[in-house]
Amino acid sequence: MKINPSPSFSIDLRVESSLSRQDLENIIATAEGVCVASQGIESPYGFTVNCRDSEHQQQIFQTLENTENTTVISADEITFRSHIGGKIETFNRLDLHAPGAMSIAYTPGVARVCSAIHEDVTRADALTIKKNMVAVVSDGTAVLGLGDIGPEAAMPVMEGKAMLFKGFGGVDAFPICLATKDPEEIIKTVKLLAPTFGGINLEDISAPRCFEIEERLKAELDIPVFHDDQHGTAVVSLAALFNALKITGKKMEELKVIVNGVGSAGVACSKIMLEAGVKNLIGFDRTGAIYKGRTEKMNFAKEWFAEHTNPEGFTGSLSEAMHGADLFLGVSAPGCITAEDVKNMAKDPIIFAMANPIPEIMPEEALPQARIMATGRSDYPNQINNVLCFPGIFKGALRCRAKSISEGMKVAAAHAIADLIPADKLCEEYIIPSVFDEGVADAVADAVEKVAREEGLARPRIDETALYKIK
Repeated sequence: MKINPSPSFSIDLRVESSLSRQDLENIIATAEGVCVASQGIESPYGFTVNCRDSEHQQQIFQTLENTENTTVISADEITFRSHIGGKIETFNRLDLHAPGAMSIAYTPGVARVCSAIHEDVTRADALTIKKNMVAVVSDGTAVLGLGDIGPEAAMPVMEGKAMLFKGFGGVDAFPICLATKDPEEIIKTVKLLAPTFGGINLEDISAPRCFEIEERLKAELDIPVFHDDQHGTAVVSLAALFNALKITGKKMEELKVIVNGVGSAGVACSKIMLEAGVKNLIGFDRTGAIYKGRTEKMNFAKEWFAEHTNPEGFTGSLSEAMHGADLFLGVSAPGCITAEDVKNMAKDPIIFAMANPIPEIMPEEALPQARIMATGRSDYPNQINNVLCFPGIFKGALRCRAKSISEGMKVAAAHAIADLIPADKLCEEYIIPSVFDEGVADAVADAVEKVAREEGLARPRIDETALYKIK
């Protein structure tokens, strides 16, 4: 499949030429580059061009270089240039040059604040960055589609995650990449760091270790711990399913669901669907169907899966399981189902094909048969994107000083996301809002906080004004 030019492979070009700017744009277009911006009334001209990949970048560069009376003065790879020095920074909320500011921000004034927290440690939730700060923790063992690339190579992703927290939810976040793969060392380190943070977001930790690490930290810490690779995908896919069912008229408890990929995301998606009422769910990994009594390539997470799914003990192939299925949810690999498989599903089939960058089946193949199609990609309708979820979940959890994030809070987040689409706008190609839609994080935060208070997971509100008001 030919990949379309993307901003992730964009280049900035500075070009000197006797040709006009329009002529140069036409040459770039002939080389299949997408010119998204150009500037200059006369030479030298500037161009921003989206490319397919690194090879395509070089091709466009050489095409211009080989053009008569044309010289490329400079060519910058924008993604790499944007990462120089990292993508995030800290800034001061107090102006240190203001009169007396040094005495307030640091000694001697800060000592009084320290003493106040020492008297009542919960005051740290109001008087320090802990109020709105999340740790983004990774060991670099399951980074995007790159696999085990190590903590240093994982850092750009964790920085990006911190940007998303701030940009979409107003939540401060800091990346922490650990030089260990040992679950005990990770758990110990996060526990030692926990006093600094209001919540812990686990990221890109390989299965099945991620399950143990999250469960232990949830049990041993009194702040929210959330593995986004699991639960972010689960929450947003459930939101999409809620709206898909409104369109098809199907009921959660009557669905036959096929889940392909029983790693961290697949297990979490299955758990939240079971929580929401699904009864008949069959999971598949590379070995085949997961069922009670299977012994080949099992682990504790798959043992749990076998105990709680596949009520009829199905042991056949993925293609056979697709017969009569209402929903296919893929978090696996490209090309694992076919148009014929979709054709064999029940009436009005729903396909959530979330493998990236190439889904389990392309929309062009599935849509003649599928009633509703969603992917993890931004260039097709119905993108299932975790960014719809985690900024708002943590915003709500931090706001009410939640002790943990429950299944009920996750389901509430899914309902909040689904309900953002008005009934008169809901259709097959619009079952999930865009990450850029206004109010997503606030709606999720409100729903999460409400359930946290109902379930007794929220702490009492701190009267912040009482900490500084003399009268």
